[in-house]
Amino acid sequence: MKKSVLFFCFMLISRLLMAQESFPVNGSHDERPRLYALTNATIVVSAGEVIQNGTLLVDGQRIAALGKGQSIPKGYVTIDLQGKFIYPSFVDAFSEYGQPKEDRGAGQQGFGGGRRTQLFESTKTGPYGWNEAIRPETAAKETFTVDQRQSEELKKIGFGAVQSIVRDGIARGSSTVATLADSRENEVIILPEAGAHYSFSKGSAETSYPSSLMGTIALLRQTYYDSQWYAKQDDEYNMSLEAFDKLQALPQFFEVDDMLDILRADKIAKEFGKRYIIKTGGNEYQRIAEVKATDASLIVPLNFPKAYDVEDPVDARNVSLAQLKHWEMAPANPALLEKAGIRFALSPIGLDNLRDFWGNLRLAIDNGLSPDYALRALTEIPAEMLGLSDKLGTLEAGKLANFIITSDTLFKQGTVIYENWVQGKKFVTTATYATAITGEYATQLPGVGAAKLFIQDRDGKLESHLTIGNDTAETKVAASRVGDLLSFSFNPKGQQGSTRISGYVVEGDPIALKGETVQPDGTSSPWTATYTAAYAAKPSDKQRRGGANKVVAEGDIIYPFEAFGNKELPQAEAVLIKNATVWTNETDGIVENGDVLLAGGKIKAVGKNLSAGGATVIDGTGKHVTPGIIDEHSHIAVSRGVNEGSHSVTAEVRIADVLNSEDINIYRQLAGGVTTSHLLHGSANSIGGQSQLIKLRWGENPEGLKFGENDGFIKFALGENVKQSNWGITGTRFPQTRMGVEQVFYDAFTRAKEYKARTAANDPTLRRDLTLDALVEILDKKRFITCHSYVQSEINMLMHVSDSMGFTVNTFTHILEGYKLADEMASRQIAGASFADWWAYKMEVQEAIPYNAYLMHKRNVLTAINSDDAEMARRLNQEAGKAVKYGGVSEEEALKMVTLNVAEILHVADRVGSLAPGKDADIVIWSDKPLSIYAKAEKTFVDGVKYWDIDEDAAKQQALNAEKARLIRKSLQAKGNGGVTQRAIAQPNMEYHCETIGEIGEFEEYMN
Repeated sequence: MKKSVLFFCFMLISRLLMAQESFPVNGSHDERPRLYALTNATIVVSAGEVIQNGTLLVDGQRIAALGKGQSIPKGYVTIDLQGKFIYPSFVDAFSEYGQPKEDRGAGQQGFGGGRRTQLFESTKTGPYGWNEAIRPETAAKETFTVDQRQSEELKKIGFGAVQSIVRDGIARGSSTVATLADSRENEVIILPEAGAHYSFSKGSAETSYPSSLMGTIALLRQTYYDSQWYAKQDDEYNMSLEAFDKLQALPQFFEVDDMLDILRADKIAKEFGKRYIIKTGGNEYQRIAEVKATDASLIVPLNFPKAYDVEDPVDARNVSLAQLKHWEMAPANPALLEKAGIRFALSPIGLDNLRDFWGNLRLAIDNGLSPDYALRALTEIPAEMLGLSDKLGTLEAGKLANFIITSDTLFKQGTVIYENWVQGKKFVTTATYATAITGEYATQLPGVGAAKLFIQDRDGKLESHLTIGNDTAETKVAASRVGDLLSFSFNPKGQQGSTRISGYVVEGDPIALKGETVQPDGTSSPWTATYTAAYAAKPSDKQRRGGANKVVAEGDIIYPFEAFGNKELPQAEAVLIKNATVWTNETDGIVENGDVLLAGGKIKAVGKNLSAGGATVIDGTGKHVTPGIIDEHSHIAVSRGVNEGSHSVTAEVRIADVLNSEDINIYRQLAGGVTTSHLLHGSANSIGGQSQLIKLRWGENPEGLKFGENDGFIKFALGENVKQSNWGITGTRFPQTRMGVEQVFYDAFTRAKEYKARTAANDPTLRRDLTLDALVEILDKKRFITCHSYVQSEINMLMHVSDSMGFTVNTFTHILEGYKLADEMASRQIAGASFADWWAYKMEVQEAIPYNAYLMHKRNVLTAINSDDAEMARRLNQEAGKAVKYGGVSEEEALKMVTLNVAEILHVADRVGSLAPGKDADIVIWSDKPLSIYAKAEKTFVDGVKYWDIDEDAAKQQALNAEKARLIRKSLQAKGNGGVTQRAIAQPNMEYHCETIGEIGEFEEYMN
């Protein structure tokens, strides 16, 4: 007893202290005790912990005590919640609540979001960093304002607190956590600086850099390194870097919209020893094993896509299988994350209408999300993420009095949220605790006789009609309800004027309605209606939409989540190809009636009469077997921008950071016999980004595509694109002449040499520069140059620059005037990768000839033929055949121009490019001579895995068509049931070229 007295004295003192405010009051002070005892409720303390018939005490803004049999101190207002439930209010860990609404899309792509001028440094006055997209000095607490309208919407669906974020920029500064109480900002903010926030979106930044996803990643990585350097120096003051450094002590949040971006963000986290909490895009299920491997906690939106309107066959053709499958599978995303053991919170972020929140939440539960985890994901987990478990997330003494009162268990269909208490203040979401009166009632109506009254009670809003006698015709009834008071009016057929009823609910078993009727002539009489049966009423438009959107996932997850994906990744197996014509690219040349044995992902043997052992035997009679085709110059499988053309030198950006494993061109090119592709940065600047060599392992994740253990390459460029001849953009980006291009190279390598010397001297003041790191790798012959080139004079210029600056050029690609410089290239051992017969498509190629490859080959230049085009890559065998037509190159040597020669150019000839024991089992079985226009790739193996089979493809196409037809029928059914739909807008696969600028090809038309 003594302890109880002391406890309540302490709580009283605490309450009085909390009541003291720093704001003056103009008038009399009104400090009411705000002491409440909520009794006889089912109190859900947390998921799995429930107090039956419990009491919860509220003292001011906090929970004083709770439990079964809890004594109620004197002075508390008692509220009887018999039959009601109390749950913790929800916590939204990712919200824009309270932040000003601004246009933040200006700088999303290209040079400042479509601007025709270039901006290289921030125009923001003050000692800030150079790039407007890096704004860590932003503090959400400074721009936060209470928004009563928005807070009411959030409280109606159960939320009591949010993390308020300024969603603008790459480094977005700090967030703040506030409750949704209708009080002053200083009273609702409970954590002024909650977390540091990042994204891959430059937002409203007008600075031209970055204009691509790989540029965004490079900028963020460089900022981390700059922050580390800044903390150790005292020569300059930079407010942005200072703020960035301070943010590292906070929880780290990263917003992405795609499952591959989760993996990209995680790589940055691992590099800098961070652990991001990642707000996702809702398609994590498509790469769930990889997402789980990051060990990141997630914030998952409940904004599922709407069904597609595919009534028009044209629209049905436009929408892709991936779009339709995602519509069906997205509601299962939370359940699949739970099953995989991935920790996540749920958020309404992204919903067009907050009223869809509960429908989507129940849809997630219908698709397998457990109610217990759903509750945790809305309460405990977001509170833990924000470091506020001592204040939010569960119902415990001392925590904020943030709770909701419901009519039944929280996730049961029809459960109503009556009240949402935030910081001890009650917000009424439904006006009354009145008994639901949905049902069929028997009644006698004066002047009408026996009738049946049908009522649907939708959270106090009534929909009603009646039938008279045995007539099934429905008479519409206007009905309303305030608390337990009811009002009806109707006009039966043949009756002049309306009959009106006023009544009230009489609780009991069964429920009865009583009151009086007033007939059209004014005569009144008593009225009674007795509940007789449940009423399966017609759903309202809103309910029909909700029901129609209750799609249950029935399809399979495929890898990748695109057309022609596989339910399971194919595996390597032992294969013996017998009696084929084998093009070895070795000293054996072309072997007739030869055999090739594949085992363990390698070529085991090449010869005749090989023993199969336990291998699968493929009859190669009449077939031709070659090494897999290698494309020296490709831009497939790249996400959101192939050029970072905003600066003259962007050696810091890496194609490796933006691999797109879901690109359908991987599958298409396997069908053309391609097994390896060299993915290059575009040609927008003199020194572009680092390239990535991949194998076309269809279905693997981005890391699984990487060739592995190979030398690094980088893209240089010369010519019209570099000096911006046709961009249609004004600005001052250097260079704008061919002379300037030369100077860029001299300047870059002069700086690189100085940087290398300071690095070797362990200069403690040296700032790590990712751009110069890559150039030093070139000087050290650890990274090799592939240079976009056309005109003789420029090619000659770069060779002289390289001679004088001490670096080498590995490959001139395109090089349509290579025939003029073949001797100079051969003497320097520079390779040439050429188009087969492109010419006259722009001024730089006026002197191109189709004999170029032949003439370079004849002059001992290591010669390849490349694609630079997703479509042409599927026919590189035919492009190689043109060297036979133009110049009479032998078929064997021509084939090498897309196989072994390319492997030598890329320094991987020890692994691919020929059919020799011990090399990777990258092979193609052709229906005809491989250079023939009639040849079809019938089977393509990469590392001994059959990723393409022409017969299996036919079956896949049938299955694809059947699956798409099923999903179209399902979409039509959803629309027919009244579901909300979206337009079936095609989402074409983005195909990049050297000239493509911006994330979505914004300025490509100016560079052709």
